[in-house]
Amino acid sequence: MSPVLVASDLDRTLIYSSAALALTMPDARAPRLLCVEVHESRPLSYMTETAAALLTDLGDRVVFVPTTTRTRKQYQRINLPGPAPTYAICANGGHLLVDGVADPEWHAAVVARLAEECAPLEEVREHLAATADPVWLRKHRVAEDLFAYLVVERELLPEEWVKELAVWAENRGWTVSLQGRKIYAVPKPLTKSAAVREVARRTGAALTLAAGDSLLDADLLLAADRGWRPGHGELADAEWTAPGITALPERGVLAGERILREFLKEAGQA
Repeated sequence: MSPVLVASDLDRTLIYSSAALALTMPDARAPRLLCVEVHESRPLSYMTETAAALLTDLGDRVVFVPTTTRTRKQYQRINLPGPAPTYAICANGGHLLVDGVADPEWHAAVVARLAEECAPLEEVREHLAATADPVWLRKHRVAEDLFAYLVVERELLPEEWVKELAVWAENRGWTVSLQGRKIYAVPKPLTKSAAVREVARRTGAALTLAAGDSLLDADLLLAADRGWRPGHGELADAEWTAPGITALPERGVLAGERILREFLKEAGQA
């Protein structure tokens, strides 16, 4: 039998910072949480204990592929429960990890495509540096020499600036995504879906399932046979949907639990 491939975004899809947990129930009814990421000796990301058990079960049944915009270094500090994934996708598709090691041929092909199809990173980086206001800008980062992002004070960030940046980027073959306190500027050809298709080719998967919450996950969801998005995030805010995509009502860490249940249910029927 051909394996089932499950490609899932991580942050605000399967794992959640304390600010993104959305624990709206009474304290006594809050789910027990498992810390799955520590950074500089501080707990950073969580999932429910129930979700951890579901992910362990899922990892035993399918080809589970963490699919993230995080850099390799940021991804590698996550300690997910269950079997270690054979494949992982980092830097929004810029790196394909096989047993934890980046595939150099895949990365070289991605870099060549970006050089052909969109404005150079340096042009985008300079524009961000010139137009971001120090009043709300906290950090300016370049990730894996592939894309750029800003860390901002969200409550001080003017919506109009983000819209203007999106138009400017669009004309240069880039896309803009606002996720929590981060604004990403990412080349359009740098996609999670391309890397997922490559994993599907290598594994011979006949069915691909996916989940994600942000604009950068839309192509991933569209490339899958079935996809799910939580009730929070850019896609939910835009009421985005497409054939084969299920919009879940759950928000926060409980959405991650629901997504894993849906993966298991669909994989069990394959």
